[in-house]
Amino acid sequence: MDFTSSRPEDLLFNAARQGDVATIQRLLQEGVDVNAQDGRGFTALILAAYDNHPEATRALLAAGANPNLHDASGNTALMGVSFKGYPEIAQLLIDNGADLNARNGNAGTALMFATLFGRHNIVPILLQAGADTTLRDTRGLSARDLAMQQGNEEALKVLPE
Repeated sequence: MDFTSSRPEDLLFNAARQGDVATIQRLLQEGVDVNAQDGRGFTALILAAYDNHPEATRALLAAGANPNLHDASGNTALMGVSFKGYPEIAQLLIDNGADLNARNGNAGTALMFATLFGRHNIVPILLQAGADTTLRDTRGLSARDLAMQQGNEEALKVLPE
């Protein structure tokens, strides 16, 4: 990794995208803000989680990364992994205080992402942790409504009516 041309925060973001735990830890020891955000509002935690790097996610959380920061669109790390379908990271985020019912710019939640995109491995995790199934997005749709709209029979089996 080239450490000569970027701001320390940019190096942290790159290390998070690559899952480079050693570099993440070194940069944090040097004082880089674990909750720094780039121009799109992404944090190192959002990037590591979204790119399916559980060890990097774990290291960032251990260093105090806030799992509830929103990017410029209002999305959190938990929303990102609910869209992508990474159950191990979803559980890590939940275990470290991720807000199950955080809302993005469209009032969407992690549960809505999971049902909308057919992430059957994430829906039960969110439900077991207590995700609110009654919340509605800006169009007035609940997670169940989105599952129905998508023909997501698996989600409909586990979502309350």
